[in-house]
Parts: sequence; structure tokens; C-alpha cells
Amino acid sequence: MAHQAPQISSIGFTTANAEKTADFFETTLGFRRGESLLVEAGPYAQLVGLPGSRLKLVRLHLGDETLELTEVLSLGEGLRPGRPIPADSRSCDIWFQHICIVVNDLNAASAPARQAIANGSLVGVSTAPQTLPAWNSAAAGIQAFKFRDPEGHNLELLQFPPDKGEAHWHAAASASAPFLGVDHSAISVADTARSCHFYDGLLGLKLGGDGVNSGPTQDGLDGLQDTRVRITGHRCPSGAGVECLNYQPPNSGRARPADQGAQDLAHWQIRLRVADLDRIATAAQTYGGQPLHGGVIELGVQAPLVGSERALQLADPDGYQLQLVQD
Repeated sequence: MAHQAPQISSIGFTTANAEKTADFFETTLGFRRGESLLVEAGPYAQLVGLPGSRLKLVRLHLGDETLELTEVLSLGEGLRPGRPIPADSRSCDIWFQHICIVVNDLNAASAPARQAIANGSLVGVSTAPQTLPAWNSAAAGIQAFKFRDPEGHNLELLQFPPDKGEAHWHAAASASAPFLGVDHSAISVADTARSCHFYDGLLGLKLGGDGVNSGPTQDGLDGLQDTRVRITGHRCPSGAGVECLNYQPPNSGRARPADQGAQDLAHWQIRLRVADLDRIATAAQTYGGQPLHGGVIELGVQAPLVGSERALQLADPDGYQLQLVQD
């Protein structure tokens, strides 16, 4: 089925071991294994900033959404090895990114992860599953739990009350499996207005919810103290969206390392199908974006990897990466 652009076709991150990570997402979070692809250097490796590198892509599916794992099998000449996610990463650091997995029963869905946290094999972010309070009208009744996968990638499980969330989640909520799909990828940003200018003004997403969460429940959810965070959603016409998290002092996050690259485990990318790749490439800097690695790349024989002849790796104003492909 064709979708109106812009449309997120996948959200992904770099992993040290794609098979092992895929097994975790299958057994703990209900994802289905999709295709595995080998990238033998070429234009795709150039696109992601790893020229000459061999990569393995493993795709996983949950509901209508796709998670893409990237493992670096060998690095091109002169490239430094990848780094692990900093162990002291916090939700407010400006490299924080996660996927939000919608569930129909948070207690059941989070039970395996909570057990793994209790026995020390996973790291928790939230102190326990949290229900957002009634005073917060924009988020009242939402239940959520945050934790990290075995390599430290952040994940959120979320259950919407009847009056919140996209309509299709409620249509899917009667499914017997607790895991329904991916609602969004969240990023910690330094300036909400700047991010809105980029995601809505340049890329054509539409402003969704916009509110401020604070108090003990948010502390328990994010693993922070004195939390106050502005949460601003950006939605595509259908499918997953992007959520910008602007944490207020005392939780002002650290900037990302200037040399963070696709070989680092903290690297995520959102693949976004757009209708006007050349316009976006030309206008990106006006909106705070930065075309990377030579701009628009002709993929040639590697076009089937992303379903498009041409692609652009683009950094948003905080350095988060999107991979734009022509619809």
C-alpha cells in the first residue's frame, strides 16, 4: 500500500552483533525477523559515512513498522573502530534516542525485561512502570516503562489509555500479543522551536502533541531528579513519528561527541521517504540541518537496499541522523 510522504520506512541503530540483538528483540519484545542483507562497501557505505566498509543489515518487524540493525563487519581503510554507548548516558543527553513500542498490557509486556533487570542481565532506566498523573491532561493515564537493550540502546514500552494515541493503536489493542508496533522514535533536543523548524518546516511532518511533563512520576520514568521536560510530537501522514524531548535545568544534557559516526553503537538513523529530495538537500542548512558525506548519493546497483535510486544522509540541528530517500 502506498503512503503519502513524508513516511518513516524504518528506524535503526548500530549494533556490535546483529544476530544476537535480533534474537533479543524477537524473544523479549515480539519482533519478527525479516531479511538480512550484506553491503559490500559501495555507495551505501559512502552514504552512511563509512566508505569502503562491509556492513550487515538485519530487518525486524513489529506491526507495520521496521527496525533495522546495522553491524559493521569490517571498516574501510583509515576509519576508527566503533565505540560503545557511554555507560553514564542519561535521558537528557543530546545523543539519547529510543523507540517507543506500543503494548496492550504494560505489566505483561514489561515482565521479561523487569525480570532481566532484577537478575542483572539488563539495565533499567525507569524505577518501575509509571502511570502519568491526571493533572497532566496531555498525557494523563499513559503507562510507560523505559530500559536498555543488552548493548545499551534505549527502549520504551507504552500503553495508551482510550483517549490518547493514534486511532490504529486502539484498533490493534485487542490483539492477543502484548506488543503492537512502534509509535515513534524520541530524541533529546536542545531547542524545541529549532527542532520544529527542521522537522515540520523542512521535512513536512505535522506538529502533534506538545506539553510539559514533570514531577515524581516523570523522575521515576526517566531515572532523573527534578525532571521537567517539554515533549513535542511530529507526525507523518501515517505510521511512526518523531518525538522531541527538551529537558529543562537541572537536567540539561551533554552535547554529542563531534566525531560520532555510524560505527558507534550510539548511532541511530531514521529512514524517511520524501517527495522532494533535491529541495530538501538544497534548503537543509537554512533549517539548521546539515547534508553529510557528499550530499545526495546515487546508489546504482545498491538502490534495492533502500528502495530508491538516490539518498541523502542528513543531520538535524542536534546531530541526529536521518536517511532521506526519494519516494
